[in-house]
Amino acid sequence: MRSPGIVRAYAAELLGTALLLAAVVGSGVMGEALAGGNQAVALLANAASTGGVLYVLILGLGPISGAHFNPIVTLIEAAFRRLPRAQVPGYLVAQLAGAIGGVVLAHAMFGLALVQHARHARSTTGELISEGVATFGLWLVIATSSRARPAATPAAVALYIVAAYWFTASTSFANPAVTIARSLTDTFAGIAGGDVAPFIAAQAAGGILAAATTAWLLPQPEP
Repeated sequence: MRSPGIVRAYAAELLGTALLLAAVVGSGVMGEALAGGNQAVALLANAASTGGVLYVLILGLGPISGAHFNPIVTLIEAAFRRLPRAQVPGYLVAQLAGAIGGVVLAHAMFGLALVQHARHARSTTGELISEGVATFGLWLVIATSSRARPAATPAAVALYIVAAYWFTASTSFANPAVTIARSLTDTFAGIAGGDVAPFIAAQAAGGILAAATTAWLLPQPEP
């Protein structure tokens, strides 16, 4: 029988990831509708909304589940033994279900078909390199900020994602659950289904490199 704390952690991961995707997709729809064809304005709205909701979700749900909202973060935390490995499947299922639910919710709010076939191609070499860089930087920020100033971690992560929307060619998905869910929306935030696997491979490579780097950069104190 699962303890109430574990169930609450799974629920926090599901809710947080769902609201994150609702913000990503919904702000993309709203931004594109109001930007009058100006893609820079639409991206600015998308980035600002994502950063804002990410900050408040990490701040509020962090004490319950750690506010991973990202399979890469969960797997690294488990590898470093900061998350019991028995909880990893529950975290991953909650994140994926929440991400898909958030996309469906965003579509419902804007009166769109609930599940769509994305056609936004994101297949260039530059975009794949960008996903590796974005994921590497995300873990680097989490690892360093949580050690230097734990209370500032929500702001640090949110600011990094807003910046990475603009300095990466891929607009910084940096999250396998987000990538899969965004293949179900044919809106500003979408990604064609055929591009999902390469994106996730690039994210995994970035995450592994980031974990190895921070393990060396931030050694654990001697017992």
